[in-house]
Amino acid sequence: MVVLMFGLDPESIAQAGLWLIALIIFTESGLLIGFFLPGDTLLFAAGILAAQGGLNIVHTIIVIILAAIIGDNVGYTIGRYSGKRLFKKQDGILFKKEYMDRAEAFYEKHGGKAIVLARFVPIVRTFAPLVAGIGKMDRRVFFFYNVIGALLWAVSITLLGYYVGGRFPELVHYLEYVII
Repeated sequence: MVVLMFGLDPESIAQAGLWLIALIIFTESGLLIGFFLPGDTLLFAAGILAAQGGLNIVHTIIVIILAAIIGDNVGYTIGRYSGKRLFKKQDGILFKKEYMDRAEAFYEKHGGKAIVLARFVPIVRTFAPLVAGIGKMDRRVFFFYNVIGALLWAVSITLLGYYVGGRFPELVHYLEYVII
């Protein structure tokens, strides 16, 4: 009824949903305010919806990958260019020069693994690109591992939801409970 009232067809709603997914993933990955957003749950739910025909699985995965890559690169850039201002004083309340030195050493030694693995850990995935930028991880190295992490994350979790949604089609009616 609402769909007809506003002149929206199911395809338009799916398209809007895809844009919303992209915005949430971008915000969670690239902006520090996104740490509370449910990225993994959203990918799983999108996979379930795609299994029911609500979303195109290929388009959904591509949108998620692109939003994650772009979001992480924004987070990295924020860290790269604001890191020095955050550590202007030797020791602030949250940010200490010692932390920046540790971050640089950590990303020099474990940077690639950290970027890929952080993608699978809520909250950490929000801050890892920022810290990589602050830690002066080489941008090309960051980008390479960012792409790998985004691919693995988007494909694995979304396809898991797609598989579960295909095996249990009635699950789509209880999606709110699954998400919670």
